[in-house]
Amino acid sequence: MIAWNELLSALALVLVIEGIMPFISPKGWRDTMLQASKLEDNILRGIGLASMFAGAVLLYFMR
Repeated sequence: MIAWNELLSALALVLVIEGIMPFISPKGWRDTMLQASKLEDNILRGIGLASMFAGAVLLYFMR
């Protein structure tokens, strides 16, 4: 079972990583988000699925 400490640490790390691009390049991040908002739902779902799969595989190999 995952300890709350580990779960909160993982969430904190996600927030740090998600904040890097808007901090470093707000215009580039905004442009990227505008382009992403124009993608079809099935493409965004595919990107989300691939991201979740890659994260799960990475976690599996790290543990």
